[in-house]
Order: sequence, then C-alpha cells, then structure tokens
Amino acid sequence: MAKKAETIEPENKKRGKTLSGVVVSDKMKDTATVLVTRFVKHVKYGKYMKRHKKYLVHDAGNAHKVGEAVMIHETRPISKRKNFRIL
Repeated sequence: MAKKAETIEPENKKRGKTLSGVVVSDKMKDTATVLVTRFVKHVKYGKYMKRHKKYLVHDAGNAHKVGEAVMIHETRPISKRKNFRIL
C-alpha cells in the first residue's frame, strides 16, 4: 500500500490580502481605522480614479497614531467588522 504524499507548506508563507493605508482614527481600544486608497481604471473611458475604503484593524496596545502609514494583513475574524491586523 502506497503512502499518501503530504504537502507541507512553509510556516512563514502569508495568506490573505496585504494592503497599505493611513491611520485616520485611533480612539477605540485595540482598534484603529485605516483608510486604504487605490486607483481603478474606468472601463469605458480609461481614466484612473481614486477609490477609498476604511477598514477596522486590530492594533494591540494602540501603538499606532493618526497619520501614520501602515501595512495591514487579512486575518481571522476578530469581531463583526475587524478582519485585519497591523503588521
């Protein structure tokens, strides 16, 4: 009987999205609001437009302050709206 080959993935391999943005609010406990800006090309006209989205991210100890540029990474759900943490 042949053994089934197991695939072992490296532990340091990151899964999920990684985004960069700016902290716009740090008033909540262990939570920051990060504004992520991206450019999207209009399908018909070809013009690039700015699109913004705010994410609630886990910030243990409130280490980051308003105006800081941060990288956020997708993680397991921490609360109803928090699915990211600050790297």
